[in-house]
Amino acid sequence: MKKFKSLRKTTRDNVVGYSMILPALLLLVVIGIVPIIITVSYSFQYKVLTDPLDTHFVGLDNYVTLLSSELFWEVLLNTVVFAVLSMVIELVIGFIGAMLMNSAKKFVGVIRTAVLIPWAIPGIIIAYMFSFMFNDQLGVVNQLLQTVHLIDAPVSWLTNGSTAMLAVVLADAWKQFPYISLMIFAGLQTIPKDVYEAAQIDGAGKVATFFRITLPNLKGILLIVLLFRTMGAIRIFDIIFGITGGGPANSTATLLFQAYKYLFGDMNFGLGSALSTIITILILICSFVYIKVLKTDD
Repeated sequence: MKKFKSLRKTTRDNVVGYSMILPALLLLVVIGIVPIIITVSYSFQYKVLTDPLDTHFVGLDNYVTLLSSELFWEVLLNTVVFAVLSMVIELVIGFIGAMLMNSAKKFVGVIRTAVLIPWAIPGIIIAYMFSFMFNDQLGVVNQLLQTVHLIDAPVSWLTNGSTAMLAVVLADAWKQFPYISLMIFAGLQTIPKDVYEAAQIDGAGKVATFFRITLPNLKGILLIVLLFRTMGAIRIFDIIFGITGGGPANSTATLLFQAYKYLFGDMNFGLGSALSTIITILILICSFVYIKVLKTDD
């Protein structure tokens, strides 16, 4: 009888617990899972909003159309180049910023607040800032380079594919490096100082200490940083929209920007949804690879 009462109490507690989280679960399903299901279903349909009466199932035709087009592989390459360059720059600057904050003795709170400023600015505002900075006539970049005699005449940064990609990469790196700096700084704070003292007593140099103590202890933090920044780089839109609009000649167009053009430019929800599904699959693959490569006991 006592065991039966205990079972009834456990069941009642479970019912109460699940009923309390049910609204949050329903909200998650409505705003998270349902749109994914709808997007995937659209990817198997011919669905063009300018031709609403001819919506029909086409199977894998949208995916075949994407994968057989040169434009898809061009924007995929642009996305990979953008993601790799931006993450390398952000990690380097982020590490430097984190090490400087970690070694600071005074005004650490002020420094952390100041570092956060670029991250707090909306991406589209940063895009317009960098668009003006790299303007070939009025931009401060050309003026500075001419002042120090590195160039003789203004450079049209945003009308050349390579330099336009550099501009959007620098804009993204400037916005995102504070996030990486603060994450790495938080990881550095968890490493016991006596470990560094022991390494110093053993005669380990700064380079050996960095690669044998600092980096191994930051694997978990780096995994999180790489996961979020990879997702962010693949889903980049606002900075490219504001600086180059995907130009010149699609040289800075990325997967998500091209999906936007299919969806809201061509009103082709079939192709746009198929490309959005491919983007999701790419993010999942990258996440799986990072977890396997950087997995820790934690």
